[in-house]
Amino acid sequence: MAVPKRKVSPSRRNMRRSHDALGANSYVEDKETGELKRPHHVDLKTGLYKGRQVITPKAD
Repeated sequence: MAVPKRKVSPSRRNMRRSHDALGANSYVEDKETGELKRPHHVDLKTGLYKGRQVITPKAD
Protein backbone atom coordinates (compact mmCIF):
# COMPACT_ATOMS: atom_id res chain seq x y z
CA MET A 1 0.00 0.00 0.00
CA ALA A 2 1.33 3.45 -0.90
CA VAL A 3 2.22 5.60 2.07
CA PRO A 4 3.66 9.14 1.86
CA LYS A 5 7.35 9.20 2.78
CA ARG A 6 7.22 12.80 4.04
CA LYS A 7 4.55 15.03 5.52
CA VAL A 8 3.09 17.49 3.01
CA SER A 9 4.00 20.96 4.24
CA PRO A 10 1.22 23.55 4.68
CA SER A 11 2.77 25.64 1.91
CA ARG A 12 2.61 22.78 -0.60
CA ARG A 13 -0.89 21.82 0.51
CA ASN A 14 -2.14 25.40 0.08
CA MET A 15 -0.43 25.76 -3.32
CA ARG A 16 -2.26 22.65 -4.50
CA ARG A 17 -5.57 24.02 -3.25
CA SER A 18 -5.10 27.44 -4.86
CA HIS A 19 -7.00 26.24 -7.96
CA ASP A 20 -9.98 24.93 -5.99
CA ALA A 21 -11.51 28.35 -5.30
CA LEU A 22 -14.80 29.15 -7.03
CA GLY A 23 -14.87 32.20 -9.25
CA ALA A 24 -17.72 34.66 -9.55
CA ASN A 25 -20.48 33.77 -12.01
CA SER A 26 -20.24 35.55 -15.35
CA TYR A 27 -23.23 37.22 -16.98
CA VAL A 28 -23.74 38.66 -20.44
CA GLU A 29 -26.34 41.13 -21.65
CA ASP A 30 -29.06 39.62 -23.82
CA LYS A 31 -29.11 41.19 -27.30
CA GLU A 32 -32.90 41.37 -27.63
CA THR A 33 -34.11 42.14 -24.10
CA GLY A 34 -31.03 43.73 -22.51
CA GLU A 35 -31.35 41.52 -19.44
CA LEU A 36 -28.37 39.81 -17.84
CA LYS A 37 -28.18 36.07 -18.42
CA ARG A 38 -25.64 33.26 -17.99
CA PRO A 39 -23.72 32.42 -21.17
CA HIS A 40 -24.49 29.02 -22.74
CA HIS A 41 -27.72 28.66 -20.74
CA VAL A 42 -31.34 28.53 -21.90
CA ASP A 43 -33.33 31.70 -21.19
CA LEU A 44 -36.25 30.38 -19.12
CA LYS A 45 -38.47 33.41 -19.77
CA THR A 46 -38.38 33.14 -23.57
CA GLY A 47 -37.24 29.53 -23.98
CA LEU A 48 -34.57 30.56 -26.49
CA TYR A 49 -31.05 29.21 -26.84
CA LYS A 50 -28.76 30.56 -29.59
CA GLY A 51 -31.78 32.17 -31.24
CA ARG A 52 -33.75 28.90 -31.44
CA GLN A 53 -36.86 27.95 -29.47
CA VAL A 54 -35.83 24.92 -27.40
CA ILE A 55 -38.45 24.86 -24.61
CA THR A 56 -41.88 26.35 -24.15
CA PRO A 57 -41.68 29.60 -22.16
CA LYS A 58 -42.93 29.68 -18.59
CA ALA A 59 -46.37 31.22 -18.08
CA ASP A 60 -46.37 34.19 -15.68
